[in-house]
Amino acid sequence: MALSFHVRSNSFPSRTHPQAAHVNEQLARLRSSEEASTSSSSSICQRIDNIQELHESLDKLICLPVTQQALSQKQNKKAVEQLLDGSLRILDLCIISKDGLSQMKESLMEIESILRRKRGDLSGEVKKYLASRKAVKKTFQKVQKSLKVSHAEGKKEESLAVFREAEAVTVALFDSLFSYISGAKTCGKWSAVSKLMNKKKVAWEAQGNEFTRVDSEFESEKTLKMEDVQILESFIQDLQDGLESLSKSLIKYRVSILNTLGH
Repeated sequence: MALSFHVRSNSFPSRTHPQAAHVNEQLARLRSSEEASTSSSSSICQRIDNIQELHESLDKLICLPVTQQALSQKQNKKAVEQLLDGSLRILDLCIISKDGLSQMKESLMEIESILRRKRGDLSGEVKKYLASRKAVKKTFQKVQKSLKVSHAEGKKEESLAVFREAEAVTVALFDSLFSYISGAKTCGKWSAVSKLMNKKKVAWEAQGNEFTRVDSEFESEKTLKMEDVQILESFIQDLQDGLESLSKSLIKYRVSILNTLGH
């Protein structure tokens, strides 16, 4: 009998392994957080951490005999292939995100250096940064359109649905991340959980999106604030660290599925 994981319908057997129940709880919290809170630097960083922890839990879930049996069954071949394809797509999203962040961070570091030394071609570096921002936003917006198409065309799989649910919340995370970095308008209210997770960043968020705040200063040629540049650079570093950890967990998760199949 095929193993079916349904988060919303709570279809795990009543006497299931604690790891399976834990994954269900993580997914429920992620979905609830996704619907209840809006994007802010702390909420996005926290979601990345939570998604990374989810994939660590999924990796442990794969070790259970009942899961390995489901993955190996012939009737689930298509569903498993979709899981593997999905893991590759998400790894690509990690790479695209990290590449875009690296481009912006490199330009910011040059600007910060000029501001600190109070000499150099600040105007030229600002133009380079804004050009990189424009290119990154264009890339992210293109990727977001493809995410919507993939979601619309995707088929619902009944078996191993918990893994498909994990893929869905992960894709939703990247959609939010791309929107935030691109400066898409979001609501100005943040969840209490996000505030408690990182009190230091809440003060920064009260001033708005870090990316758009720096964009505004650069585009209007106002007096550039070293603090704003440093805050944005620090946030980018946090995102890079979180995405790197997520990438490692995704690779481990993918390898575990392949090992179960005997590839």
